Amino acid sequence: MVHPDKTRLVDFRSPAHSDRRYGNGNDAGRPKTFDLLGFTHFWGKTYKGNWVVRRKTMKSRLARSIQKIDQLCRSHRHMPIGEQWKKLCEKVRGHYSYYGITGNHRSLGKFLVQVQRSWRRWLDRRTNKWKLTWEKFQCILKRCPLPVPNIVHSIFKRK
Repeated sequence: MVHPDKTRLVDFRSPAHSDRRYGNGNDAGRPKTFDLLGFTHFWGKTYKGNWVVRRKTMKSRLARSIQKIDQLCRSHRHMPIGEQWKKLCEKVRGHYSYYGITGNHRSLGKFLVQVQRSWRRWLDRRTNKWKLTWEKFQCILKRCPLPVPNIVHSIFKRK
């Protein structure tokens, strides 16, 4: 049996094939979106102008992932930088493994920037004797680079 609160029918027809206006207010003329499995599905255009379904990380999942990284950096700030780096790389690669799909590169980039901000902030709070500037932090990132955003699940790759 389908749970009525958790299940709904979404009008997700292609804007190219639909004469109907979607939404109201600020969303007038924009197609509806829906969230499923951690992704927001929406209609977008290709470079050639064709309509396709696109996916990006849900805002709530991105915020939750960033919050968990922040907690990890906070709880491990006393560890040597090399050990922190290994742990962060593990978590970042795990995030890329799930959310690294075609068309989600922008969300992966946002995640990486927030991971770097969080790590720098908690490294800066280790002591009051010195200030970790972005220039000093860039030197740390050169020695211990975080994984770059990676599309793991591509619709264009053949298996």
